[in-house]
Amino acid sequence: MHDLDLVLTLTAALSAALVLGYVTHRLRLSPIVGYLLAGLAVGPATPGYEADAAVAGQLAEVGVVLLMFGVGLNFHLRELLDVRRVAVLGALVQSGVATALGAVAGHLLGWGWTTGLVYGGAISVASTVVLVRVLADNADLHTRTGRIAVGWLVVEDLLTVAALVLLPALFGPDRVGPAGVAAAVGGAALKIAALVAATLVVGGRLVPRLLERVAATRSRELFTLAILVVALGIAVLATKGFGVSMPLGAFLAGMIVGRSEFSLRAATEALPMRDAFAVLFFVSVGMLFDPLVLLRQPAAIAATLAIVLVAKPLAALAIMHALGLPARTALPVAAALAQIGEFSFLLATLGEQLGVVNAVVRDSLVAAAIVSITLNPLLYRASGRLLNRLSRTGLLPADDAEEDDHPTVEPSRHRAVVVGYGPVGQTVTELLLDNGIVPTVVEMNLDTVRRLRAFGVQAVYGDASRPETLVEAGIDGAENLVLTSGSSSVDAEIVRRAKELNPRVHVLARSHYVRELPRLRKAGAEDVFSAEGEVALAFTVRILERLGAGGEQIDRERARVEKTFREG
Repeated sequence: MHDLDLVLTLTAALSAALVLGYVTHRLRLSPIVGYLLAGLAVGPATPGYEADAAVAGQLAEVGVVLLMFGVGLNFHLRELLDVRRVAVLGALVQSGVATALGAVAGHLLGWGWTTGLVYGGAISVASTVVLVRVLADNADLHTRTGRIAVGWLVVEDLLTVAALVLLPALFGPDRVGPAGVAAAVGGAALKIAALVAATLVVGGRLVPRLLERVAATRSRELFTLAILVVALGIAVLATKGFGVSMPLGAFLAGMIVGRSEFSLRAATEALPMRDAFAVLFFVSVGMLFDPLVLLRQPAAIAATLAIVLVAKPLAALAIMHALGLPARTALPVAAALAQIGEFSFLLATLGEQLGVVNAVVRDSLVAAAIVSITLNPLLYRASGRLLNRLSRTGLLPADDAEEDDHPTVEPSRHRAVVVGYGPVGQTVTELLLDNGIVPTVVEMNLDTVRRLRAFGVQAVYGDASRPETLVEAGIDGAENLVLTSGSSSVDAEIVRRAKELNPRVHVLARSHYVRELPRLRKAGAEDVFSAEGEVALAFTVRILERLGAGGEQIDRERARVEKTFREG
């Protein structure tokens, strides 16, 4: 692989994804559709430039790892345990149903039972990347629906690991008997248990200490590198040391960091390229697609889509209904699972290497993945519209709703977000508290955040220019946003982000110089105070007082000076 191949592939893939993602977004479709079409555009099936599929696949693998690390950051062990009953039983039953149906379909298509079994296993597992993106795009990733869906996929990931261990033992050149298969499964279970223990127990102590030392340097670059080393390092350790998939290792790494005080900063600062690399996953899938497959293998593709889009969701609905979950939870989860992706290709590739999967099966999986990934965002939104329609018509019980899906902010009539806790921020925070206004301080100094929390003051450790930090600080429920640093370039970005999240928030900003006032006002700040302007105003008022000017004249001159600086 030449450096030029890497640069050309990356440039072509991202450029095509940008253009087609924008077009599909304008057409009110998911950008995922545009990314898949971008892969088709730069792939071998269409004329023009042909990107390097191997390079795109390797870059996409990094994106999957970083995406799963991000999911782990916000998916705490307690939440996983809360949904374990649904996730474990649901994943086991649904995977079993899909595998059995795939085996029957493979036999009817003339592939044989062995090939059908591997094919069924491949279509039983959904794509983590697709599911997370769909949930995030619909703001459902951190709801009960999202927690169940992600927990379900974690179990499916573990089942995939077991399948990857079993396939060589069952169909490889060194096949073993039942005792050998049992030993292989037991060994895989021990490796997974060892990985979980190593990451959550040992890593849970070492990683926060490492991040605290790095954060103490106040270097953003070093902190970013530390997070990437933790994410990629544990992912590689999971594969090389424990024989577990890298995404699962990255997920566990994210859970470690998520349990520390650095979770928000890691999510907002250290993974700026996460989405770009995740886009490359969809582009790499699109590059594998040959449209002529739809004409050559219509029966195989139809059977695959029937299982993925119909049988799997119905099985999931039946399981969740039997477990007593409400329709508002069950229907979106079932819709989110109606697709296949990266792990399907992983199983199919191993099956092809073992000689039990042929090109027809592989092409059918690719075509079904393209179609199901394209339709999945539409199906998910359609499930929401269906639930709303059923609610309006009275067919859905009023109490059939998710619990804690949208936790509310602590009720208070007056709330404010204060960015920065220097001398100005400290004074403003104290005055707000004295006057019954609830402040939340956003600060990059970890010791300051800890001290504020110890005194019962709400504080968030992170960069306020990142929307995730503002959301964590409760900007959506705040009446006022107070920017105390005086850094106009950064503050202008904070104002824009805050106005996007809460157009009604009143922004008060501080600047060092008068020339910075227009920039902050243009960004949306209602009140901007300049150190230069305030000093000049104080001087003017004092001079007039010494000259014996009356109150009316002083007020008139004060208004004139304030107008000068307001327009300046």
